[in-house]
Amino acid sequence: MDKFQKPTTLFLYVCLLWFPFAFAGHDYGQALSKSILFFEAQRSGYLPSTQRVKWRANSGLQDGKTSGVDLVGGYYDAGDNVKFGLPMAFTITMMSWSIVEYGQQMAQSGELGHAMEAVKWGTDYLIKAHPEPNVLYGEVGDGNTDHYCWQRPEDMTTDRHAYRIDPNNPGSDLAGETAAAMAAASIVFRRHNPAYSNQLLSHAKQLFYFADKYRGKYDSSIRVAQKYYQSYSGYADELLWAAGWMYQATNEQYYLNYLGNNGDALGGTGWAMTEFGWDVKYVGAQVLAAKFLMQGKAGTHTPVFGKYQQKAEYFMCSCIGKGSRNVQRTPGGLLFRQRWNNLQFVTSSSFLLSVYSDYLTSAGKSLNCAGGTASPAELLNFAKSQVDYILGDNPRATSYMVGYGSNYPQQVHHRASSIVSIKVNPSFVSCRGGYATWFSRKASDPNLLTGAIVGGPDAYDNFADERDNYEQTEPATYNNAPLLGLLARLHAGHNGYNQLLPVALPVSKPVVSQPTPAPRPKVTPVPKRRSTPAPGIFRTF
Repeated sequence: MDKFQKPTTLFLYVCLLWFPFAFAGHDYGQALSKSILFFEAQRSGYLPSTQRVKWRANSGLQDGKTSGVDLVGGYYDAGDNVKFGLPMAFTITMMSWSIVEYGQQMAQSGELGHAMEAVKWGTDYLIKAHPEPNVLYGEVGDGNTDHYCWQRPEDMTTDRHAYRIDPNNPGSDLAGETAAAMAAASIVFRRHNPAYSNQLLSHAKQLFYFADKYRGKYDSSIRVAQKYYQSYSGYADELLWAAGWMYQATNEQYYLNYLGNNGDALGGTGWAMTEFGWDVKYVGAQVLAAKFLMQGKAGTHTPVFGKYQQKAEYFMCSCIGKGSRNVQRTPGGLLFRQRWNNLQFVTSSSFLLSVYSDYLTSAGKSLNCAGGTASPAELLNFAKSQVDYILGDNPRATSYMVGYGSNYPQQVHHRASSIVSIKVNPSFVSCRGGYATWFSRKASDPNLLTGAIVGGPDAYDNFADERDNYEQTEPATYNNAPLLGLLARLHAGHNGYNQLLPVALPVSKPVVSQPTPAPRPKVTPVPKRRSTPAPGIFRTF
């Protein structure tokens, strides 16, 4: 035997052993766990005994007090300390939809309890924010004063005024999205906590009625939201989206008729979309209507629901590059909509591709696009490619999920993570002092914002990991919410389940969270840039 043969054989043997692991792909189960953990870092209010993100503490303990209502709790939307109602409700809707579709898969990952707890943290707050049938509080704090300061939530000295909508100051988009969130969450808790589920459904019905009867854009009533979460698309999409969730939660013909009778008038059958997110919900409503059609529930509304389905499929074709007007992609293959927090559109679009792929598989159908036929597997594989890009398969080999992989953002645009924990150093951080001491630091964040999906790269796959680069380094709850279901789906693989069958979530005990009060509030009294360009929509008939 040649003296080099044995070592060479050994080397080849080791390579063959190593090869599958080198190309085994991502640990979607780990990514799922981290993506849920992010929501614990965003919590406002009294933190529970089960809190796993230990560097956070109680905050916002006087929220709502000056308005005579308890608005303690809920989520901070992104890297700031404001509680914005529209994106918070959308976040809850998408987390709930993730569980409705893929709760079985989350249970297999051992994460269903944590996911349900994340939803409940939001819905507990939404219940508080809806103290009367036609009153809904839609914001606590305001972006202008908040963004003037760089403080951890535990030290807030900014104005915590509460803003509301009512019959004289309507907000159909806000009330409609909150109704959708309550309805979707009621499905999540139906088996495990039926009393809570019924409570959510009662609120959802009142809010849907409120949204439909007293019509108007919420940002005309809550004007301080205009610079941050302006409702460019109006409220028609939220009315249809909410009706879809109300029907899925109640099975009541009234809501199916609402979708059927108002599809044309409210634009659900007319708008061909290439985006889906906290502002523009048309595609979400179209996908739900298509699901009802494939389930054989459309009845006399079948022709209208067929038009909804055509628009849903227009969106799918546009995403995978087989449409008549395709979504732009970066050279590295990432869907690209805008330079500001682009990944919000990537995660929400990918989730829709995933669920629609499963609907088509369940119905034994494929997709007919302008650019040719597309199989359900093609939709799912494209959604997977987007998730893989986010997790590190990109030209920069950067993971855009904080704490996942070995190369991820270190200077996240996030007040709480960028300032030393109050548990480590309880010294008060002043409004402007936070900018001088912490915001301007050219060093890694002292607290790891595990699981956060940041804004992401630009149109050319470039990314600058700098704290003041808020367009790329700021995370948001609605970036993560759709990813919960998608990661659970990818982690579980295909097990032959049928997405068109009635939802039957496993009874998984959510984490029991008892608040542990330790009051240390402070109340009193840059602008951020939260506007998105006018949505990419056009009318087709």
